[in-house]
Amino acid sequence: MRTIILPVLLAAALTAPAAAQPAKAESPILPGYWESTNRLLSPIRTSKVEHRCITPADVEKFLAGPSNHHYDCSYPSKLIDNGVIRLSGTCVKRKGGGAPIKVAGEGVYTQTSFKITASIATDIAGIPLSGRASTEARRVADSCPASSSD
Repeated sequence: MRTIILPVLLAAALTAPAAAQPAKAESPILPGYWESTNRLLSPIRTSKVEHRCITPADVEKFLAGPSNHHYDCSYPSKLIDNGVIRLSGTCVKRKGGGAPIKVAGEGVYTQTSFKITASIATDIAGIPLSGRASTEARRVADSCPASSSD
């Protein structure tokens, strides 16, 4: 009896590798064509709407702030999980110039939308400047228009 059970169990284990492997993590947001509204809430109010084609490779960076295609950001403290976003780090302009910007933000997301509000702080000509910014984004289409170019 033992000689029959062991090969059956071994065969079952070998034919069911998917059950033994951890499930692949689902992307927090879906790739596609996204619209985002980026606002500087203080000290001066501004607002800008952008449309971007988000590929699977762009998802994490986009969640860290859609306007980040203008900045290089590093977030030593980062949580994007279970509908919650928390980030803390520093951003610098890609094209050079300007002091680093400290960023601490939090928000919420679904697969087709997200909202982040952040505190920002920097120095301009040696004068400390702080403020608040927000990003609200939503997926407007499954695929990107042929003419879209980030």
